[in-house]
Amino acid sequence: MRRDVFQAIADPNRRSIINLLAHERLTHNGVADHFDISRPAISKHIKILTECGLIIIKQEGRERYCEANLKALNEVSDWVEQYRQFWEAKLDSLGNYLNKIQSNKTKKHGKAAK
Repeated sequence: MRRDVFQAIADPNRRSIINLLAHERLTHNGVADHFDISRPAISKHIKILTECGLIIIKQEGRERYCEANLKALNEVSDWVEQYRQFWEAKLDSLGNYLNKIQSNKTKKHGKAAK
């Protein structure tokens, strides 16, 4: 099965692992020490994150270190950006409409008061 970045970040444990590794590189056991779930479950999460390109495993002697590859999150950022632009345009239009209504009310109340 081909996994993608969106599947990887859908799980809160995997998001926590990414956050942890964004600050320091750790071994599998080092990652597992930060969670209250089993080591096999952590290994499964790390495997998924590696398949999605969010984690890079580097062998150093007998240890395998996990490092975050945050560039892989650009796919998510690009996807979110299109919707941010969409909603900004909608909210700008709503703001303009509300300003127009407020301006019209001010003009009517201003004329009535004179």
